[in-house]
Amino acid sequence: MSIITISKGSYSYGTEIAEKLAEKLGYEYVSREVLLDASHKFNIPEIKLVKAIKDPPSFLDRLFLGKEKYIAYVRSAFLKRVEKDNIVYHGFAGHIFVRDVPNVCKIRIIADMEYRIRTVVEKEGVSAANAKKTIEKIDEARRKWGLRLYGIDTWDADLYDMVFKVDNMNAENVIDIIANAVQLPCFQISPESREFLDNLSLEYEIKANLVEKFPTTRYVSAKDGTVTVIVETTLKDKEKVGTEMEEILRGIDGVKELDIRFKH
Repeated sequence: MSIITISKGSYSYGTEIAEKLAEKLGYEYVSREVLLDASHKFNIPEIKLVKAIKDPPSFLDRLFLGKEKYIAYVRSAFLKRVEKDNIVYHGFAGHIFVRDVPNVCKIRIIADMEYRIRTVVEKEGVSAANAKKTIEKIDEARRKWGLRLYGIDTWDADLYDMVFKVDNMNAENVIDIIANAVQLPCFQISPESREFLDNLSLEYEIKANLVEKFPTTRYVSAKDGTVTVIVETTLKDKEKVGTEMEEILRGIDGVKELDIRFKH
C-alpha cells in the first residue's frame, strides 16, 4: 500500500506518467479533484484556489493571510484524499504537504528545455522565444511560491526520493522504474506512518477551519483525537473566542478532547 506524489516542471511528461503509473498499479489517480474538494467544502471558487497555488504570494497576501488561507483549504483537502492508500497524486505542492510523512514516495519529473519549448509552441501557437519566456516565468513563479511560503525551492532534488529527466529515458521506462520501486518496504505505508498521516490530516483540517475566523491561532497539534490549540487574544475576548472556537472544533470528525490555550 503506497502513496505517490508526482511533481513536475511545467510542460514536462508529468501528467502522462502519473496517469499511466496509476493505471499500471491499479491505484487511484488524483489531481484536480483536490481543488474541487476544497472548493466544495470551504465554498471558495476554484479559480481562487488555482491562483493561490500557481501565483507567488504578494506582500499583501502575506500581510493579510489571503493566499495562505486558500492554501490551507487545498492542503486539508489533499491530506483527506491521500489518507487512503494506493494513491498517485499529480499536482503542485503535494510533496511539500507530505514532506515529513514517512514512507510516502515523492517523485520529480523534469524534461529537456527544448522539448518543453516545442510543447508550448505546439499547444499555444507561439514562437520558440515566447515559449521559452513562458516556461521561465512559470518556473520562477513556482520557485517563489515555495520559497516565500515554506522556505523551499521546488527544484531542490533533496525534496524528492527520485528525480527523472525524461530525455534519453522515455516515459514508459520511468513508469516501470517507479512501479517497481514502490514495492520496496521503504515505500509501504506502515502503521506508524498511517498514524502520523491521520494526525497530520486532522491537524490541518483544524487549521483550515480556523484560519479565516481566528487568524491569530499560533499553534495546532492533533494526536489520536486529542487537540491542542494556542490562540492569541485579549483578556476581555478570551471567553468569547474560546466558546466560538470550541463550537467549530467539536464539529470536526476525529476530535475527541480539546485543550484551548490563550496567549495575551
